[in-house]
Amino acid sequence: MLLFVFVHAANIHDSQGAVGVLMGMKDQQPRLLTVMADQGYQGPLGEAIERVCGWKVQIVEKQGKGFVVQRQRWVVERTFGWLGRCRRLSKDYEQWPETHEAMVYVSMIRLMLKRLHPPKSEATL
Repeated sequence: MLLFVFVHAANIHDSQGAVGVLMGMKDQQPRLLTVMADQGYQGPLGEAIERVCGWKVQIVEKQGKGFVVQRQRWVVERTFGWLGRCRRLSKDYEQWPETHEAMVYVSMIRLMLKRLHPPKSEATL
């Protein structure tokens, strides 16, 4: 389930854009206790998140060399893959970040509805 979407310019590093995401989530997700992040969030940013928002920051570290599936990160990457299959999100067509955010929400609603009520296959008709 998608909790929050925040679209920012491509020339802003994720660790800098995280401030907007996390401050928005602070108001919308009051029961959130732990934030999982990659190594870009270590140090002062992670400490600021813990201090300002009161959340525990769990840094997911790489396991060994090469490709190793990391359970928590795989969920995020899988979701990006699902969103990439939606036509409006496959390329950056939108002029305004707010429109792109809305399309992400609409696409996730569509995915969740398909899981609640899958289309009938022709074999069952």
